[in-house]
Amino acid sequence: MSRKIKKITYLGLYTAVAILLGYIESLLPVITAVPGMKIGLANLAIVLVLYQFGPLAAFMVQIVRILAVGFLFGNLFGIAFSLAGGMSSLIVMTLIKHQTVFGITGVSVAGGVTHNIGQILIASALVKNNQIMYYLPALIVTGVTTGLLIGLLCMEIRKRLYKYD
Repeated sequence: MSRKIKKITYLGLYTAVAILLGYIESLLPVITAVPGMKIGLANLAIVLVLYQFGPLAAFMVQIVRILAVGFLFGNLFGIAFSLAGGMSSLIVMTLIKHQTVFGITGVSVAGGVTHNIGQILIASALVKNNQIMYYLPALIVTGVTTGLLIGLLCMEIRKRLYKYD
């Protein structure tokens, strides 16, 4: 199989996995005091694509995932929040990926925190109320925790994928 076909196939699979994980997450009940707080399961696919294919491929998968999940299982506000969080997170992950201090877990943590900051900023702008910033400390803790979990999962998945690739 040619490299180009193989890459397109992998990106299609990663996109499908990201959409599926987004759907699964939409089914999970919100059990926190902070509205909209989620695990970020779909970011698993995004971080894997970022490391395997680079930022442009990760950007494409991210956009398709956000639009598909938003239109299928959400609404326009959800799309706006996801775009703000997803794009800011992807930019930061891309910028720090090449730093030797950060491994895949550190990049994932930075992405999780930045995702939440991007969402809180867009929420503040949409509702025209800065009081929403009081959620920021809880969202940062959640971003670190979920980013760590996603990063550790990414490390394990990468180890296993390289055996077969």
